[in-house]
Amino acid sequence: MPRPDWNQRYASGDLPWDTGTPEPILVEAVQAKTIAPGRALEVGCGTGTNARWLAEQGFDVLGVDLSPLAIERARVAELDAGAGACRFEVVDFLAAELDAGPFDFVFDRGCFHTFDDDDVRARFASQVARVLAPSGLWLSLIGSTEGAPRDVGPPRRTARQVIDAIEPVLELVEIQSVYFHRHGDVLPRAWRCLARRREVVAQPSTRRD
Repeated sequence: MPRPDWNQRYASGDLPWDTGTPEPILVEAVQAKTIAPGRALEVGCGTGTNARWLAEQGFDVLGVDLSPLAIERARVAELDAGAGACRFEVVDFLAAELDAGPFDFVFDRGCFHTFDDDDVRARFASQVARVLAPSGLWLSLIGSTEGAPRDVGPPRRTARQVIDAIEPVLELVEIQSVYFHRHGDVLPRAWRCLARRREVVAQPSTRRD
C-alpha cells in the first residue's frame, strides 16, 4: 500500500498526534529512571516537542522525520526555545544508515504501527536494533487491538504482531496496555513496548519431553 504523505498532513494541519505537550508515558519513564539520560534518537519526531523535552532532561537528542515541513517547524521551535540541545534531520528511518549512532535510547510514538506489512515492521525493529548502543533501550507507543471498535485514531496492532517483529533482533523488556491521548470522543488503547538491544540470539521454542 502507498505510504501516507506526511508532509501533506503537516501542511493541512491534520495532526491529532501533535499535542504540543510531551508524551506522558515518556515523561513517566524518564522520571522513574527507567530511561537514563544519554544519546537519544526520536523517530518520527514531528515538530519536536518530545525531543526538546528530552533535551531539557539532559539527553543529547537527534530527532528525525520523513516530513521536511515537520523538521522545519521543529528547527524553528528549537531556535525560539533557545535550547540548542536538539538536532533535527529529514530522514527515512527505514532506508537510512544514520552516522550519528549508537544511541542509548530510541523513542517512537506511533511510528512502528503505521506499517501494515509484517516484513516492514520487522525492518523497522531491525533498524532500531542497529542504531542502539549495547544495553540501549527502545520505547514505543503502538496502537492496540484492545478497546471498543472505533473509526478514528491510530492503527491497531496485536501484541503478537509486535512481538513477532521485534523478537528476532530485540529483547522484550515489557509490553503493557495503556492509552493514547484522546482523539475527540475516543480514548484509544495502546501498547507501551519497552525493549533492549539483543545481546543473545533468541532461542527456539522447546517442547516438554
